[in-house]
Amino acid sequence: MTLRSALFLPASNPRAIAKARTLDSDAVILDLEDAVAPDAKAAGREAAVTAVREGGFGDRPLVVRTNGLDTRWAADDLAALAAVRPAAVLIPKVDDVPTLARARATLGPGVPLWAMIETCRGILSLGAIAQAAREVGLTALVAGTNDLAKEMRLPSPPPPEALLPLRVQIVVAARAGGMIALDGVCNALDAPERLAAECAEGRRLGFDGKTLIHPNQIDAAHRGFGPDEREIAWARRIVTAFAEPDQAALGAIRLDGQMVERLHLIEAERILALAGVV
Repeated sequence: MTLRSALFLPASNPRAIAKARTLDSDAVILDLEDAVAPDAKAAGREAAVTAVREGGFGDRPLVVRTNGLDTRWAADDLAALAAVRPAAVLIPKVDDVPTLARARATLGPGVPLWAMIETCRGILSLGAIAQAAREVGLTALVAGTNDLAKEMRLPSPPPPEALLPLRVQIVVAARAGGMIALDGVCNALDAPERLAAECAEGRRLGFDGKTLIHPNQIDAAHRGFGPDEREIAWARRIVTAFAEPDQAALGAIRLDGQMVERLHLIEAERILALAGVV
């Protein structure tokens, strides 16, 4: 699944939901947590349920983020979503495997879980979370960098070097558990250079894509997390070389003065699929 961009939208905003159907983000996340005021939680939940039922988002996954499991709204959120079965349910502030197990027990089987890793306890539990991913039906880890920075008492904006090793841990855990890894949001709405830099860094760290808070961030995420022409050309050369009759059965070949193995072929095929080219 290609998930370069996952756009957060407040579930309580019908205009935003309608607009999301026309956008080209790779995923849409309807938010019942931070973006919805306490007195609008019930209305937001009903709007999210209606959006899932009505569809109109094409092949893109429609994900719903619930309120935290320790809040008074979470049980109703999960019960409502169990009835309509969105593409995934995003659980905020996942501290440990029992948090995910609680969500799974309430949600029931079948609907994939995504986990927001945005607490210090969540970071310390990443190994256990990765090991339990298949058992609890967890398919994605999302870096919640804003809440993590707050809990760590970092200055605002947080220094990148403070969060970088933690983001790498999220990627490692995602790969160990066979999951998607999505980087945290960029809070700056009118700083395209900063957004581009964050997307480029996120890809260098191994993230599949980035969570977004505004539609004007979609194009930057697609550029930042999509392969460029140089990478596509590299991938084509490898695929073509391994397709040669005298090299098709080899485990490693010489190409452009370098030793290229079948693990590079797998990566080349992934890049071409991501780019939508052959």
